Amino acid sequence: MAAALAGLRAYQTATRPERPRAMPIIASAGRATLADYGGIGRPVIVIPSLINSPDVLDLLPDHSLMRWLATQGLRPLLVDWGSPTPDERDLDLADHIERLLLPLIETVGSDAALVGYCLGGTMAVAAAAIRPPAGLALIAAPWHFSGFPEDARRGLAALWEQARPYTEAMGMLPLEVLQSGFWRLDPARTVGKFVAFGARDQAADDIRRFVALEDWANDGAALTAAAGRELVLDFFGQDRPGRGTWRVAGRAVDPSALACPTLDIVSTSDRIVPAASAANIGRRLTLAQGHVGMMVGSRARTQLWEPLARWLSDPTAR
Repeated sequence: MAAALAGLRAYQTATRPERPRAMPIIASAGRATLADYGGIGRPVIVIPSLINSPDVLDLLPDHSLMRWLATQGLRPLLVDWGSPTPDERDLDLADHIERLLLPLIETVGSDAALVGYCLGGTMAVAAAAIRPPAGLALIAAPWHFSGFPEDARRGLAALWEQARPYTEAMGMLPLEVLQSGFWRLDPARTVGKFVAFGARDQAADDIRRFVALEDWANDGAALTAAAGRELVLDFFGQDRPGRGTWRVAGRAVDPSALACPTLDIVSTSDRIVPAASAANIGRRLTLAQGHVGMMVGSRARTQLWEPLARWLSDPTAR
């Protein structure tokens, strides 16, 4: 514990790295916005999770999936869900897709591809079912929520019951409630990363990445009460997506019926979104990296970014 607390102090007192410069906003729908990262080629709309900010996709000026994709003959566009307000308490996940995401997609055109990360991938499947894109790439995106460990699902349900009174009073589910549930999926790693950070001398670039990543992991907007309730009770509790009973825009969402090429990127060592929860559609790319490491780790470019860019350049290629 002493070593972990020492590492935590080192993180808290570290100099904060420079954030990447903000990119132009080209469209908005309610509180959600679409940022243009430049580049010439096929538009690629990247959809982050509702949990945490989209910053992990644009972590540092020299370590950013979005900025790198712009150099690969593509035009990446990043969705930012914004921060909900209490008067949006009844906005569930389907509403986020229908009222915020689909209007943003409509501004880009039919030749755009979608890339969804984590819960953003789950939501991207529903968007693609309503408005087929040029291609859909899923990165660590859960669909069969029964594939999560049973104790993790029970733990989230218990956390929801504890948080329900003040969630209903505020109209929002604080990020910390879900974060504590995800920490329970791999508690040893949660402690171990700070032990390691405080126990050894590290290169300046390693420190910069660690601090930027932890700042992202511990920041993010709350969920609307309806979205939090649906995520915990309907998704993790009843596995409505996996059972084919999740409805968006009046229709049940079936990933196997999508009218577009798909790429499903999963990891056998992902403790946050286990491989057993994947949609298992289209082409599959299997990795052996952590949920966040696959996006920003030292091997992220060769293992994920490069094959993703090749597929996006021609989703119909075999």
